[in-house]
Amino acid sequence: MEGDARLFAEKTIETFYFWTGVLMWLIHAGFMIYEAGVARQKNVLMTMMKNLLTCAVITPTFFLFGWWIYYAFQGGLVPAGTEAASAALPWSESMGPNLGDNITGVFWFAFLLFSFTTASIMSGAVIERIRLGAYLLLAMILGSVVWILAAAWGWSDGAWLYTKFGFHDWGAGGCVHTVAAAFTFGVLLNLGPRLGKYDEQGRPQAIPPHNLPMTMLGLMLIFTGFYAFYAACAVFGIAEVGADPEPWRSIYGTPMTLGSLAFTVTMGFAGGVMGAFIVSKGDPYWTISGGLAGMISIASGVDVYHPALGYLVGFAGGAFAVFVGNRLERHGIDDAVGAIAVHGGAGVWSMLAMGLLASGYPQHENVTSLTGQLIGIGVMIGVGFVPGYLISLGLNRAGLLRVSREVELAGLDVAELQIEGVVPAGSAGLSG
Repeated sequence: MEGDARLFAEKTIETFYFWTGVLMWLIHAGFMIYEAGVARQKNVLMTMMKNLLTCAVITPTFFLFGWWIYYAFQGGLVPAGTEAASAALPWSESMGPNLGDNITGVFWFAFLLFSFTTASIMSGAVIERIRLGAYLLLAMILGSVVWILAAAWGWSDGAWLYTKFGFHDWGAGGCVHTVAAAFTFGVLLNLGPRLGKYDEQGRPQAIPPHNLPMTMLGLMLIFTGFYAFYAACAVFGIAEVGADPEPWRSIYGTPMTLGSLAFTVTMGFAGGVMGAFIVSKGDPYWTISGGLAGMISIASGVDVYHPALGYLVGFAGGAFAVFVGNRLERHGIDDAVGAIAVHGGAGVWSMLAMGLLASGYPQHENVTSLTGQLIGIGVMIGVGFVPGYLISLGLNRAGLLRVSREVELAGLDVAELQIEGVVPAGSAGLSG
């Protein structure tokens, strides 16, 4: 009887995490539509192809070594030969269709979708001028090595940032969003701005989305998938038969429920929209981007915030994202979708807010601290920026990072794919 109850509980957990992974695909449908709307018509198809190939490249590499990195490097830069790390090797029993294991495959699946997200954050920022091969190499490194190393260091109950400094990043504001944004910033420093983005005096020129409603629809899909993203961050144990129900707990041991996510994530979204709306003076693009910034701003503390506090944190994050985006543009950083501002600015604020507003909150055998959050911020920025900058620098010096001027002017759809992704209005249709 006890065995049957435990099997039922394991199957329930398996089903829950499987469907969070499935629903997270909406994030990537959203990124594809969002970036296609931002791109000019001559680059729409390549932009969408890049998103599709992101998933195809990261999946096998995350299976081969990304999952192992998470378990092998929780103590630092020296890999540990733990039982969990051995079980994450691609040839282990756990990494196959093992009917006795109800957990490994669905956890791997959820982490894989997080990996897609990190690369998709970079994808939008570099549209319209990066070589496809260079992008896919960078996406693979970010999605299968860099972010998962950051997760090993700060997003597990054995992570050294957590055990030594009390770092708390429940919804991955640091190890997903900040790391990806820092990596992207390093790439953009070497990639340079799109042709025509700055005039002869270095003043930024607007390159408006070719289809703003399409962009806004893509973001709405991302918002929807983000609820599954956060649900997949929850952890719940299996209580002994006859015991009181075990509360769901985060990886840091903090009690939580799906209801807390419903409250705080939604309030963070609403606050982010309003913060961005006010600071941008009603700009539609920044207003809806502020919703995403708000959802990211509450990430590190979703499990501990009161909903009203979530609104205020989201409001500040949405406002801050607009500020950061405008400053980056004025300093020559051409981030086509504002990814660094939204994911990096809000991601850093997420970790900082947790330290400012929830220091002393108990978690397992230690407590959250502002010092731990500040150390975590530094680590997350560094582990993202250094490889992003150095690898893209090498690609740039080898002439492999950016398309030629002629290809950029012609558009990547025709020049690289030999097809028009969007046929201009008034052009001839199918003959016959």
